[in-house]
Amino acid sequence: MSFGKTTPILRIFDEAKAVEFYVDFLGFKIDWQHRFEANFPLYLQVSRGECVLHLSEHHGDACPGSALRIETDELEAFQQQLMAKDYKFSHPQIQAMPWGSQDMTIADPFGNRLVFTNAISL
Repeated sequence: MSFGKTTPILRIFDEAKAVEFYVDFLGFKIDWQHRFEANFPLYLQVSRGECVLHLSEHHGDACPGSALRIETDELEAFQQQLMAKDYKFSHPQIQAMPWGSQDMTIADPFGNRLVFTNAISL
């Protein structure tokens, strides 16, 4: 038995704010997007490296305020990239966690929390 990669779905409410945050600020790229018709809710996939997220305006796809952890081996460099962008809604800081990881938590404009973390060394 094997399991594949997990792709979280995060609820969004505004396409422009989602693009500003996920693409312009975090550096993800839009892989594809879908609407059943014009003026219908948007569903799209964004990615950066091997990290893939689905963002949905569809009611019931996900709950606002979700949280997820995204591992990176270059947390400090990523934090420096984000700080250099001078995004007025977030100034992320790295925090040492009692279980041994370094975490940087960033809330998106819709209340979802993305925790960027380095792998725990044992």
